[in-house]
Amino acid sequence: MNMGLGKTKLYLELVRFSHTLFALPFALASMLVAASGLPSWRVFVVILVCMATARNSAMAFNRLIDARFDAQNPRTAKRHIPAGLLSQTQVKWFIATNGILFVAAAGTLNQLALLCAIPVWCFLLSYSYWKRMSWTCHLFLGLAIGLSPLGAWIAVRGEFAWFPGLLGLMLALWITGFDIIYATQDEAADKALGLHSIPVRFGTPLALRIAAGTHVVMLLVSCVLGLLFHLSWLWWGMVLTIALLLTYIHYFRTSSDLDRMNRDFFLANVFISILCFLGLAAETFLMNGVSFVSRI
Repeated sequence: MNMGLGKTKLYLELVRFSHTLFALPFALASMLVAASGLPSWRVFVVILVCMATARNSAMAFNRLIDARFDAQNPRTAKRHIPAGLLSQTQVKWFIATNGILFVAAAGTLNQLALLCAIPVWCFLLSYSYWKRMSWTCHLFLGLAIGLSPLGAWIAVRGEFAWFPGLLGLMLALWITGFDIIYATQDEAADKALGLHSIPVRFGTPLALRIAAGTHVVMLLVSCVLGLLFHLSWLWWGMVLTIALLLTYIHYFRTSSDLDRMNRDFFLANVFISILCFLGLAAETFLMNGVSFVSRI
């Protein structure tokens, strides 16, 4: 039993399961709006399964194909595959199992969800190759994660819509900026290994300014979302809170410690995601009710 729990813990650490909190609140907020409240328990559980298995697949695949690079980077040399905690075969089985579960779960929802499942799964996995080809890899990661609100919407309604698309774009821009900052830790190692990133292409100081610009665009998208769908003061209060938080982190921190900045952004990311969920949940249940949902 202890061996089984220990192996499960290794797999959860491999995919950094706690980071699911980045996208999950956005997906759940989209789900609530799409359902005009709570969907059925079956749909809710399937959405959670799809979110977890899709991310598990993508993250594990990234660890698998990056193993030889991770082994040469002092910051990542202790990750599970280079450190020998999990074998490549074990990780391949983990990826395949989660991929099958993702497609099977999506297939229980509706026809559009089933049709999208395999292309979306392949898209998520393909992110891992972009850092070998282009410094735009951060945007690609953001778009991959930004699909989650649209996926949750399709799970409930079986159709595309502008609302989850804009919500997903907001999430994508936030993740893109965060990933640029995260990549500054590996500028020297990535350059030596021939990998691409914005810090490698432009240097860390300019990369941090690009990240800040990305987050400014994210705030603009959130304003467009609020104006298009006539969201209440709850949404605008959330946007203002996010703007103040980002302003502090980008411009008023006195420390130049990148490790501390990454920790700050991790906590801010969780906070922003949860705040977005609470704002849209309150919008759906407390403020405008059906009249809000009917505008979507």
